[in-house]
Amino acid sequence: MRLPPLFGYGFRPFFLAATLAAVLLIPAWVASLELGLPLATAWPATLWHGHEMVFGFIVAALAGFLLTAVPSWTGQRGFAGWPLVLLVVLWLAGRLLVASSAHWPPLLTAGVDLAFLPVLALMLLPPLSRTRNRNTPLLVVLAALCAANGLFHWAAGHGDAVDAHRALLAAVDTVLLLVTVIGGRIVPAFTAAALKAQGDVRPLKALPGLSAVAIAIMLVVLLVDLTLPDTRLAGACALFAAAVHALRLARWGGSRTLRLPIVWILHVAYAWLPVGFALKALALLTGAPFAAFWLHALTIGAAATMIMAVITRASLGHTGRPLAVSPITVLAYGLLTAAAAVRSLGPALSLVPYTVILGLTALLWTAAFLLFLWVYAPILLTRRADGKAG
Repeated sequence: MRLPPLFGYGFRPFFLAATLAAVLLIPAWVASLELGLPLATAWPATLWHGHEMVFGFIVAALAGFLLTAVPSWTGQRGFAGWPLVLLVVLWLAGRLLVASSAHWPPLLTAGVDLAFLPVLALMLLPPLSRTRNRNTPLLVVLAALCAANGLFHWAAGHGDAVDAHRALLAAVDTVLLLVTVIGGRIVPAFTAAALKAQGDVRPLKALPGLSAVAIAIMLVVLLVDLTLPDTRLAGACALFAAAVHALRLARWGGSRTLRLPIVWILHVAYAWLPVGFALKALALLTGAPFAAFWLHALTIGAAATMIMAVITRASLGHTGRPLAVSPITVLAYGLLTAAAAVRSLGPALSLVPYTVILGLTALLWTAAFLLFLWVYAPILLTRRADGKAG
């Protein structure tokens, strides 16, 4: 049986799945809060929302990225065909069971949901190990995410909202560690390549050792948030992280990319790291009310915006299309950036009710990803523009 182009490469189904999750999950959550729409999950709506944004939306995008990057890193054959179909089915089964968990035994829901990341890791392990690739430690990140998910299921199953939130925070920190590592490679690399193509050959000013410091402080942030969350120590770590990320970003020449949306969106996404950690530091060290929603600067701002930046670029590049985004995609970038700003700063700076802030954020977010679907769903569902396989 010949499979459709959707299953011709790892990025195709998972980038589409991540975007569909983004479009469906946020409106459902806001409708449950503001309109009383009942959810079939056994968890409180806020916990369901947090879990699915990480282990539904973000993990799907991460899977698509890794299933595409690993073949590039290792020179091995890309992931396609029936193994890819089964992996997508496993991800989808987890989402459906979690969404209807009130009707299933908790162990069944947890077992299916927790299986996805180990299966993904087992698919990635052979090419990475055969080539002794330097990116093999990323499998440890998948293990950390799986452990955080396991802790969440255990806490949610025991009605322990505190540990469930702690598990989600650890998962978010793990995702931000990935943004630090992967973003630290692709943002300066893609910036330098794009500037060179424009005739700007001035080198970016890298600072030796700064990347290692950035990764180290993110590991410290993860450890402190797991053991001593919402403390002054966590605030101090966040302040240091904000300074390191700001210094790192300042050396990547972002101001020289203003005519290149596919590049400057990478800088915008990374900029939310110092902004988010600065807000976190202010909230934990001073109690400043306007900084109380710092988490959304890191999740919508850094994580989701970096996802959109990467999947728009990868979807074009890996389907044989020029690396130039349309005005509709640029509008999607702007809407998502606005959603991050409204959600993280709007509740404190606005005179409108909190429910209006939630509704506006949901509208901006959903519109951004609907525009992505408008442009990129046909690209992901059809064959490469250059006629090659994949």
